[in-house]
Amino acid sequence: MKFKPFFYKSLLLLLVLVLASCGSTKKSGDDLMTDARQEKNMIEREYPNVAELFNTSQGYVIFPNVGKGAYVIGGASGNGVVFENGRHIGYADLKQVDVGFQLGGKAFVEVIFFQTQSAMDDFKQETFELSANASAVILDQGISKSVEFQDGVAIVTIPKGGAMAGISVGGQRFGYVPLD
Repeated sequence: MKFKPFFYKSLLLLLVLVLASCGSTKKSGDDLMTDARQEKNMIEREYPNVAELFNTSQGYVIFPNVGKGAYVIGGASGNGVVFENGRHIGYADLKQVDVGFQLGGKAFVEVIFFQTQSAMDDFKQETFELSANASAVILDQGISKSVEFQDGVAIVTIPKGGAMAGISVGGQRFGYVPLD
């Protein structure tokens, strides 16, 4: 019995969506905090222009391991740690589905900085999502870029590995879970 190419493409698409919806391996809060601190230390060491945002922003969330996979339709997910005024206040998850010309997989770090209390509060309401026109500053090794806030939010991504053209952040949705 011969399967048509459409069947194989559909099967591959389903696999990509399932893998993307799983996100990074579920870790304990301690493991996630360790990963977030390691990525924050790396950013502070290698990107001093971004490092100051950790101290000057109202808050931030670090997603140390975001995974993205795509075959025309793509998905991304990850788990993160939320900080407000330098204090750990909770955890977050990231989900994204997008459609367009794309193929491959990629892992990256994503940090969302909140310039104002209002932007921070919007995130904590669990209805926060990045609009289709949201853009991120993509930091590459040895290249320093300035980060600008748009509507009180700035997004930084740092590729970790994989093969995929670009990293899109528009359409991302977030969940927030405060510490007990």
